[in-house]
Amino acid sequence: MKNIALISLGCAKNLVDSEVMLGYLADSRYSFVSQPEDADIIIINTCGFIQPAKNEALDSIQMALDLKKRKEHIKVIVTGCYMEKNSAELVDKFPGIDGWIGVNDFDKIVQVVEGKTHKKAARSFLYDHLSPRFQSTPAGWAYVKISEGCSHSCSFCTIPLIKGPYRSRPISSIVLEVERLAAKGVKEINLISQDSTYYGRDLYLTDGLSLLLEKLVKIKPITWIRILYGYPEEVTSRLLEIMQDNKICSYLDIPFQHSDSGIIKHMRRGLDGDQALELIRKIRNKLPDVAIRTSLIVGFPGESQKEFENLEHFVRKAQFNHLGVFTYSLEQGTKSFALGDPVATNEKERRRDRLMYIQTEISYLINGKYLNHSLDVLVEGHLEQDNSVLLGRTQFQAPEVDGVVFIDSQKKDPDKINSIQKVEINSRDIYDLYGVFKT
Repeated sequence: MKNIALISLGCAKNLVDSEVMLGYLADSRYSFVSQPEDADIIIINTCGFIQPAKNEALDSIQMALDLKKRKEHIKVIVTGCYMEKNSAELVDKFPGIDGWIGVNDFDKIVQVVEGKTHKKAARSFLYDHLSPRFQSTPAGWAYVKISEGCSHSCSFCTIPLIKGPYRSRPISSIVLEVERLAAKGVKEINLISQDSTYYGRDLYLTDGLSLLLEKLVKIKPITWIRILYGYPEEVTSRLLEIMQDNKICSYLDIPFQHSDSGIIKHMRRGLDGDQALELIRKIRNKLPDVAIRTSLIVGFPGESQKEFENLEHFVRKAQFNHLGVFTYSLEQGTKSFALGDPVATNEKERRRDRLMYIQTEISYLINGKYLNHSLDVLVEGHLEQDNSVLLGRTQFQAPEVDGVVFIDSQKKDPDKINSIQKVEINSRDIYDLYGVFKT
C-alpha cells in the first residue's frame, strides 16, 4: 500500500478539489500521511491566482523534488490552477515531476498516480454528490462547492481563464451532499463558489441562491449555513430575507475590491464606494447583527495617493468586521495587463499595511461588543500547545480566514469538541475572542 501526502494550496475551493482527489485515491486503497517525508507519493494542488500564490507553489514543488533526490522512490504529482494556466512553463522548469494534471481532470488522479494515460475533459471538473470525498476539515464543519468557474469580467482576475464560465451544480445534488454530511455529524456548512450570489443563473433560476437556501434550512441536523464569496451588486432583497432564518449565519463575504469610481471602472467592478456604503446600510438594516467581510486591492494601475485616500475613507466609514487586503498582481492574459504595473512594490505594501492598521482599530472595537455576552460557539479542537484550551468559532467568524474563540476549559471537555456550545466572552483582542463555557 502506497502512502500519499497531498499539499493543498490556495483557497477553500482548491481544498474541496483536494478532498475529492483524496476520495478517489481512498477508493483505490491508497493511504494518507500528513508529512511529505513519510510519503511514497506527493501531490501538490497549486494555486495560480496571483504571484504570491505562484511563489508558494514553486517553493512546494521544489521542496518535493529536493525530497525526491534523497528518497528516489518518491513520486511527485503537480495539479491545480497554476499547472492549468502555466503548464508549458512548469513542465520545462521541473523535468523531474512524475505526473501533471490540470483542473479538468481531478477525477483522473488515480490514473495519473499510476502512470496511466487519460483523455483530458473538455471543461473544468465539477464534483457532485456521487463523487467520493475525504473530509480534511474538523468533523464539525465542511465546505460545499456549489459551482465552478466564473462569468464575470473583472479586469484583474485570471479565474475565468483557468476555470471557464460559471457552472452551477443542481440544487438536488447539493442537498444530497449536505444531507450526507449532516449524517456524519457536520454542524456547519460553508457554501463556496467564485460567486455564490450568481448561483443558478446558468440553470435559468431567478434568485437561485435563495432557492437553494430554502431547501438547505430544512435539513434538521445542520445548525449553521454560511455563504462565502458573493458579488455586492447581486445581494438581493430576497437573499437578505432568507438570511433572517436562524440557521443561516449572519455573515456575508462580499469583496468590494476598491471604492474609487475611476478605479472601479478600470477593474470592471460594479459598485463604487458610495454605492457600497448604501448596500452596507441596507444589509445592516435587514440583519442588525451581521458580520461583513470584504477584500480590497491596493496598487491597481491608476491608484494615486488621492484614490488611496478615498479607499482609506471608505474603510473607516464601512466599519467592516473582517478585512483582507491584497497588493495588485499583474497577470498576463487579464484585461488590465495592458495597463502595466506602475505602482512600486514597496508603495503597494505600505498602502496594504496602512489599511490593515486602520482595520485593527475597527476590529478591536467591534470585538468589544461581544464582551460579557453568551455566544454560540462551534468547538473545533484543542490548542496544540495547551490541551486545557479549546478553540472554536462563532457564526460571525468564518473558518480559516477570521479570528477564533479561545475557551479556557480546565476540565479539558473532549465531549464538547465538534458541537455548538454556549460560551461567555470575557476578553478580546484585535481578531480573537476569549471565554469560558457557560455554566
